[in-house]
Amino acid sequence: MSTSNYQILRSSPASRVAAILGLVVLIALVAAPWWAGRADMRLLSEIFLYLALACLWNLLAGYAGLVSVGQQAFVGFGGYMLFALAMFAGLSPLAAIPLAGLLGALIAVPVAVLIFRLRGAYFAIGTWVIAEVFRLGFAQVSALGGGSGTSLPVGIVRSLASSRSMREATTYWLALGMAVIVIAAIYLLLRSRNGLALTAIRDSEVASSSFGIDIWRRKFIVYVVAAGLTASTGALIFLQKLRISPDAAFSVNDWTAFVIFIVVIGGIGTLEGPIIGVIVFFLLRETLADLGTVYLLILGLVAIVVMLKAPKGIWGFVKDRYGIELFPLSRRVVDKDLEK
Repeated sequence: MSTSNYQILRSSPASRVAAILGLVVLIALVAAPWWAGRADMRLLSEIFLYLALACLWNLLAGYAGLVSVGQQAFVGFGGYMLFALAMFAGLSPLAAIPLAGLLGALIAVPVAVLIFRLRGAYFAIGTWVIAEVFRLGFAQVSALGGGSGTSLPVGIVRSLASSRSMREATTYWLALGMAVIVIAAIYLLLRSRNGLALTAIRDSEVASSSFGIDIWRRKFIVYVVAAGLTASTGALIFLQKLRISPDAAFSVNDWTAFVIFIVVIGGIGTLEGPIIGVIVFFLLRETLADLGTVYLLILGLVAIVVMLKAPKGIWGFVKDRYGIELFPLSRRVVDKDLEK
């Protein structure tokens, strides 16, 4: 049979149905200020921001092979840049958010040049050390509150919108927009030639190098882009909190440990994994948070069980068993005659 009878497809019936349902859900989420309560909107905003952080960490570790335990460095850096730009440069918080991301990407350049000399566990430890340097550095800046931190002035907060309800709606839409932008950017990247190169690097760096892929350059670009988007997400996180301190901004538990948990249980190396993981994480958190430290023990137990029973995560297990792919990245060769 002639090769002209074959075609390469990426989408599938499941992905097309998922796209329609996703659009419906997105429309409902955009309209949340008109149907959700104040507490619900804050919870949803937190979910969106954690989803953005998880997707970015998944891009680093799941595709570029950069297992970082120091992404809190860029979360805190973005938060502090928002406060500094708003308080001292007189910028609107809305303008400071993307600028904080740009500054985060710029500061990531020398950081990457330094820690890319390390490999494996040494790289992971190096990222954590960099985050601690950031934390200690900002703790010395007295203009930003030093070790005790500072709050965003009332005038800057009110500049977001005239009423409290509108300010809450604005920060909610910003959080939703950040999650959508991050997912869309990663999806488009992975569907491009650069994404194909990243997938090859994930599968085998030796084979990728033999095909002429510049591994260092690809990883460098991914690290800088992820740092910039993480910094913008951090700016949004602390715009919602209205207060920042070194310990809160550079918390390894809040901005890295929980994010890694989300990605691992959801499915590392997949776009769907962080979405599943963030849903599971917040269900567990909202159900078990009253148990205190027992809640953290249960999270650890869940992570161990998932890693033992489904090493590729919940979505990896579903994908291997049923072949479902909501974000079509792989290619399928289809016989046109059989499709008719």
